[in-house]
Amino acid sequence: MTTLVLQGITLTRELAEQIAHQYSGQLNWYKHYATIIQATDINSETVTHLRQQYDFDINALPEAFDPTTAKLLVTDMDSTLITIECIDEIADFMNLKPQVAAITESAMRGEIDFETSLRQRVSLLKGLDVAVLERVYEERLQLSPGAELMVSTLKKQGYSLALVSGGFTFFTDRLQQRLGLDFTQANKLAEKDGKLTGEVDGDICGAQTKADFLLSCCEKMTISAQQTIAVGDGANDLLMMAPAGLSVAYHAKPKVQQQAATAINHNGLDAILGLLQLEYN
Repeated sequence: MTTLVLQGITLTRELAEQIAHQYSGQLNWYKHYATIIQATDINSETVTHLRQQYDFDINALPEAFDPTTAKLLVTDMDSTLITIECIDEIADFMNLKPQVAAITESAMRGEIDFETSLRQRVSLLKGLDVAVLERVYEERLQLSPGAELMVSTLKKQGYSLALVSGGFTFFTDRLQQRLGLDFTQANKLAEKDGKLTGEVDGDICGAQTKADFLLSCCEKMTISAQQTIAVGDGANDLLMMAPAGLSVAYHAKPKVQQQAATAINHNGLDAILGLLQLEYN
C-alpha cells in the first residue's frame, strides 16, 4: 500500500482527483494537503514523472514509516531551518562572500569534502571581530517559511526537536532558546581577544557527526531511528538521513533530492506536517 501526499498552493481537488483516477487510488482531501492511497506500488520513477507534470509537491511515503509513531524531528540549520548560509554572511563583512559561498555551494553539492571545505572557509575569517556574529544573527538570519508553524505544531503533538549543523554554535544556541528546541550540535568558532582565530574549536560537526547525533538523540529518548524525521538540503545531511524513518530534502541540492525519501520544493517547512498527515489551523 502506497500513500502519496500532495500539497502546494496550486493543488486543486480536480488535479488531485485526476491523479487518483490515473492510478486507481483513493483520494482523501484535507485542508492543507491531500493523500492518495494506492493498492499497487508506485515507484520512484512514477513520482518523478508526476513531479514533472505538476507544480506542487508530490511524495510517496516509505511503506516502513508510520507517522503515528514518530517522536523526533532532526533538522539541518543553514538553508533549511533558516534561509541563509551563516558562514557566507559572516564572510560578507570581510568582502569575501563570493569566494566563501562558492566553497559552500561545492560542499553542499557533495563535490568536495565537507570538513576540508569548512576549515578552508573558517580560515578566511581570521581576525574578524566576534561582534559581527551578532550582526549576522540580528540583521540577516531569518527562519525559513513555515518553520515556526512546524515547530509549534510538532511540539503540541509531543515531538522532540533537534537542530544539528555544520555551521556554528553561536547560531544554534540562539535558535534553541528562541524556538524551544530539545537538542543541538554544531561547530564552535575559536576566538581570542574578541577576534576569530580562523579555526574551529574541537572536532568538526560533519556528515558522520550529524548521523551520530541523530542516533544519540534516539538513544536518549529510547526510540528507534525509524521513529525520526531527518530534514536537510546538502550532501553532508545524507548520512543523517539514511537511518531516519522519513528523510526530507528541503529545497535541496540535486544529490540530496535523488537520495532522500521525500522532497519539498514548492512549500515551506510546514509541508512536513502534511507528510506526517497532521492537521493544523
